[in-house]
Amino acid sequence: MTMKSFELKSVIGALCLSLLPVTPTLSADQENTMSQKAQVVALLKSIETGDPAPVASVNPQKYIQHNLAVGDGLAGFGAVLQALPKGSAKVNTVRAFEDGDFVFTHTEYDFFGPKIGFDIFRFENGKIVEHWDNLQTTPKQPNPSGRSMIDGPTAVKDLDKTAANKALVRNFVDDILVHGRLDKLAGYYDGDRYVQHNPNIADGLSGLGAALKAMAEQGITMKYDRIHRVLGEGNFVLVVSEGAFAGKPTAFYDLFRVDGGKIAEHWDVMETIPPRSEWKNANGKF
Repeated sequence: MTMKSFELKSVIGALCLSLLPVTPTLSADQENTMSQKAQVVALLKSIETGDPAPVASVNPQKYIQHNLAVGDGLAGFGAVLQALPKGSAKVNTVRAFEDGDFVFTHTEYDFFGPKIGFDIFRFENGKIVEHWDNLQTTPKQPNPSGRSMIDGPTAVKDLDKTAANKALVRNFVDDILVHGRLDKLAGYYDGDRYVQHNPNIADGLSGLGAALKAMAEQGITMKYDRIHRVLGEGNFVLVVSEGAFAGKPTAFYDLFRVDGGKIAEHWDVMETIPPRSEWKNANGKF
């Protein structure tokens, strides 16, 4: 192995086994001019390209990992990248949002197989210090309304309504998904005009009702127990929740688009939470 290739693996691989010191490859001016959102998009894309520069956005002394299949710190991230077959990774970040110290993204991956994922990164003093995500295998077919898990609007608007939209969506998840107050369901939507990207559910409240009925007939239960985090920018709000699906502990990441004070569109990713004996870090999923 040449020194050049060793350095590349070490920087991208987040100093696996701490064999090399961290040397940022972005200049101070570059870091200052790139938004937090742009830094995250570049970091994710580096999984595909192998470009070591975006890793400079990460604090090497404090990188807390919540993906339970990955070891903690930069070394854990690097070990996963080194396990990837060369040239196999593809990363297409379709949506990126910023809420204070947090950036959250909606990404189409080919990473040990095709997946759709939400990622959340927390910044501290200008550096990425923490990461959460939720991943689901990409379905082979569109949903009953012909939609994928990733298509639809991407533009952020109504920035002045961010707080109100976050409150609306939090209340919806708490009322309907956590506490099952279905009498309040219609009040959150503009009639049956509701666009759905869940791979198994059609558009509209009618589509949601039909899917819930089919699940009940098959004995499949879905229960949200608690909300862990609500992040938003303008008309887009992401809710991170914990519960169970088909009897298995599950993390739910739900992205909503709000229009005119009503929920207009929904994307989601569900991931089963593995037993603690399989965790590769002790930070927990949430």
